[in-house]
Amino acid sequence: MGIRRITRHLLQHHWRAKQAFPQEVLDRIEQAIKQSEATHSGQVRFVVEGALDGRPLFRNQHARARALDVFSHLRIWDTAHNNGVLIYLLLADRDVEIVADRGIDAKVGAAGWEAICRAMEVEFSAGRFEPGVIDGIAAVSRELAKHFPPGRGHPNELPDKPVVI
Repeated sequence: MGIRRITRHLLQHHWRAKQAFPQEVLDRIEQAIKQSEATHSGQVRFVVEGALDGRPLFRNQHARARALDVFSHLRIWDTAHNNGVLIYLLLADRDVEIVADRGIDAKVGAAGWEAICRAMEVEFSAGRFEPGVIDGIAAVSRELAKHFPPGRGHPNELPDKPVVI
């Protein structure tokens, strides 16, 4: 556990997420998710966490492990076709992780998700948070549409509203 990481997380904390993702940006991200889900039968969630605190920080939990916790907590794994996808951003680390349920993950694989994450991180490093998220949602949706095209009356199984932790 590095002192630099702890300091960064303690100083940036949750206000940074609110600054980078004000309500109007979150509303546009929600609309992008809604529009994307019309192109496939999958489910997409976006979660941004400003910084870790408490136990996760002092246990040196990394973004991937935290994303797995969030994926489970939000029950993204609980979709009818095993095609839920979480796009998770740990803002203090500028680290994007995609966690996908087994149905879609078997089709896209780690390398496919990693490419989407890296493209988003490039946008974030330039301070372009909204375009980075919107482009990431579009890339995830292209994969979902390729492997899980929209079906008749497929229900929206998970909320489209972004989560800010």
